[in-house]
Amino acid sequence: MKRSETSFLILLAVFALVVCLACGIGPPEAFGSDSKSNIKPYALIFGTVWGPDEIPIYGVKIKIRRADEKKAKWELYSDHRGEFAQRVPAGKQDYIVWADIKAQKGQPQLEAPETKVHIENDERQDIGLHLKKAATH
Repeated sequence: MKRSETSFLILLAVFALVVCLACGIGPPEAFGSDSKSNIKPYALIFGTVWGPDEIPIYGVKIKIRRADEKKAKWELYSDHRGEFAQRVPAGKQDYIVWADIKAQKGQPQLEAPETKVHIENDERQDIGLHLKKAATH
């Protein structure tokens, strides 16, 4: 093999190694493993906010609290697909999830019933928050 071919092959091998490392391809011990990291296990409450017409609603404030507490521990907003997701500690626990709806001028008043979510361990629970028009008296 010629010297230029050998140099080219070495350069190609180094380039391939750099690409593999940049893409995260390599032995697990090179990047650490989950067992050694400080990531705590968690559960995920994933939901969608639905309007009275069954269309997902953007920008709704969502509040989540533990069932045995009075105040919301987490607050977040639904995205453009009406979806939201909140990590909560893994383990047996009940949570209450609700939409914090404020009346807006010219818009019908909506009711947002609370939804109870039961978490057993490190899992995902999917829910739907179905808003309805408030009864007028």
